[in-house]
Amino acid sequence: MRNNSSLGDGEVFRNLFVSIAEEMGAVLRRTAFSANIKERRDYSCAVYDAEGQTIAMGDHMPVHLGAMPLSVRHVLDAFQLGPGDVVIVNDPFRGGTHLPDITAVSAVFVGRRGKPEFYVANRAHHADVGGMSPGSMPLAREIYQEGIRIPPVLLMKAGKVQADVMNVILANVRTPEERQGDLLAQVMANRRGEERLREMVERYGIARTRKNSTELVNYSERVTRDMLRQIPDGDYRFEDFWTTTA
Repeated sequence: MRNNSSLGDGEVFRNLFVSIAEEMGAVLRRTAFSANIKERRDYSCAVYDAEGQTIAMGDHMPVHLGAMPLSVRHVLDAFQLGPGDVVIVNDPFRGGTHLPDITAVSAVFVGRRGKPEFYVANRAHHADVGGMSPGSMPLAREIYQEGIRIPPVLLMKAGKVQADVMNVILANVRTPEERQGDLLAQVMANRRGEERLREMVERYGIARTRKNSTELVNYSERVTRDMLRQIPDGDYRFEDFWTTTA
């Protein structure tokens, strides 16, 4: 049964969307194989609207969440996602952070509408993605030494694992069983997000849900613009240096 009350919609829906991202993180943590995800909690989850704009983020890793919308955008540019599809990407030139951070993106379909209403995504730090040293965080001089570089590719198509893609990844890592388990945990985290978003629409209706997601995005824009207006005009510079004897 749909709840048609509009009182306190903004705060109610903000918490609903955030709770979905948080629950995705709980599923990822509990189903992952590696200590990197289960114990260090090096992962992040978020919910996006039909245009790929961020609606809500879990209380996870800020560096992930700041970059993940760029990966989502590259996925949407590369694919028209269907039900049950999951695309993965770790390429730093497509919104990635470093190669061990693999992002999984899924579309959320509601009712009989042929286009996604939402997208869900999560990013997890894998304990090894190949490269010149275990752990895939070497003092590398070029990206090819760091590990396998993944452009947006379909890991799941219509709910089925694409064995060729999975096999290529597993052939390039030192711990294939653990990598497979963590990748499938990412798939399950997105699936939970899809389920919860469909439940939200069933309860509140798509028009009300869509309206409040748009208002949350607009509110974030207003807050950001207000903050930027407080920064005095001027030239700002920053320099950093990184050296190694390796």
